[in-house]
Amino acid sequence: MNEGTAEAVRKGLRDPVLILGGSGFIGTCLADLLTRHSLSVRIADVKVSEKFPQLCLNCDVTDLSSVKQAVTGSGAIVNLAAEHRDDVSPRSRYRDVNVQGAVHVCEAATLAGVKKIIFTSSVAVYGFQPHAVSEDGPFEPFNEYGKTKLQAEAVYIAWAEEDPSRSLVIVRPTVVFGEGNRGNVYNLLNQIAKGRFLMVGAGTNVKSMAYVGNVAAFLAHALSLGSGIHISNYVDGPDLSTRELVQYIHHCLATPTRIRSVPKFAAIGVGYGFDLVARLSGRRFSISAIRVKKFCETTRVRADRVEAWGFTPPYSLSDGLARTIASEFGNPSS
Repeated sequence: MNEGTAEAVRKGLRDPVLILGGSGFIGTCLADLLTRHSLSVRIADVKVSEKFPQLCLNCDVTDLSSVKQAVTGSGAIVNLAAEHRDDVSPRSRYRDVNVQGAVHVCEAATLAGVKKIIFTSSVAVYGFQPHAVSEDGPFEPFNEYGKTKLQAEAVYIAWAEEDPSRSLVIVRPTVVFGEGNRGNVYNLLNQIAKGRFLMVGAGTNVKSMAYVGNVAAFLAHALSLGSGIHISNYVDGPDLSTRELVQYIHHCLATPTRIRSVPKFAAIGVGYGFDLVARLSGRRFSISAIRVKKFCETTRVRADRVEAWGFTPPYSLSDGLARTIASEFGNPSS
């Protein structure tokens, strides 16, 4: 976020930016970026922000009254709140948080007179596609997370269409990694760092990825967009195959690249075994059948509108990976 963009946002917003679900790693990065550019920020979350507790309000998007209270006095809303884990139970939580939460946000925004909403959706709305997919689809979500994110988008679009002076930005990021995250990319980094990584299949499948510093900067940039409905994917290129990604991680860790492989069918079988144990014990594991399948799939996304919107990411993909690895595991390659 350059100073010109920050100044445009300051001129357009007299009231604070509200970050719903802002205590997570994307929200924390975004709040840090906005405050460093002297923009007023509030965070609303079910958890207190570790870095910005003084900015935090308690809010559950499934509770309309708490959303109304949080939204009051806001100039814009950035909604990062979501139910996204693969092992959520009951499954109705996806709809309660992602869809009904969107309904509550729109109702609260209407009552408070807020006319700018930025919603972080997901490339999960496309499902697994054999070719790079643009914002026009096709839309074939394979799980409840993707399905409910797509349904939530429809809720926000209906809100924006009610008043042409409203501004709606829907951002569909691919898998986001970065400092402090404990998702699938961190699990991959950690397994490689500990020498426990096993490649599933040949590793030729290609993965689109996004660094949190760039995603936060793009969301901040979106605050400067005018009225209307704006929809964009977000990905940091160039795309890497899983094997290329593993090789680069080894390079950053300054460890020899020794890749051991297991057949895909065997790994999925192990994943189903962990799923069974999880159901019987109530425990959560980093390995599951769906995570193995996602790891093996090609996930390629086009984000042509990023440049068209005048945004230049502050970091390259390799920079983001190196920064994350240095933060989590040290930086022996330097």
